[in-house]
Amino acid sequence: MTSAIDILGQSVVVFSKNYLPLASINIKRAIALLVTGKAEPLSFTNSKSIAVRSPSVVLLVPNHIRLTITDAERVWKVPPVSRREVLRRDKHTCQYCGSTKKLTLDHVNPKSKGGKHSWDNVVIACERCNSRKGDRTPAQAGMTLRTKPRTPIHPTVAFSEQFWREQTENLE
Repeated sequence: MTSAIDILGQSVVVFSKNYLPLASINIKRAIALLVTGKAEPLSFTNSKSIAVRSPSVVLLVPNHIRLTITDAERVWKVPPVSRREVLRRDKHTCQYCGSTKKLTLDHVNPKSKGGKHSWDNVVIACERCNSRKGDRTPAQAGMTLRTKPRTPIHPTVAFSEQFWREQTENLE
């Protein structure tokens, strides 16, 4: 038998009215959306419902719901390049050696050589790698980047990409 904490800890994927996966929400929020009529259940092959019991009612909450309301799309702007945002993008990891200690910002193409303070030129580096690289490009210093720096994408697009990647992996 599953406990209430186990059930309430589960999540439900929310789709937009146009079937774009938007987010993963907790089951309490999903129940509120379903009961108020702001969402409807979606059934995919092999999708299961989560049974939520109260003293008088048993609710079957699907793993996927679709919003029925049309909400104005929120405007999302690319965040400015800042230490906090670059740390988040690079997962608090040095982009040269993988260390998570003593992290600094590093300009891939140094500012003194015409490099800009932009998303595609700034990465996280540990102090050791940053001083080893110095005022040179990674190629000049004989270092390679683990990932290519890029501008963050809309959170909904990122969630959607991850969702469909997981779905295709489950099919294999």
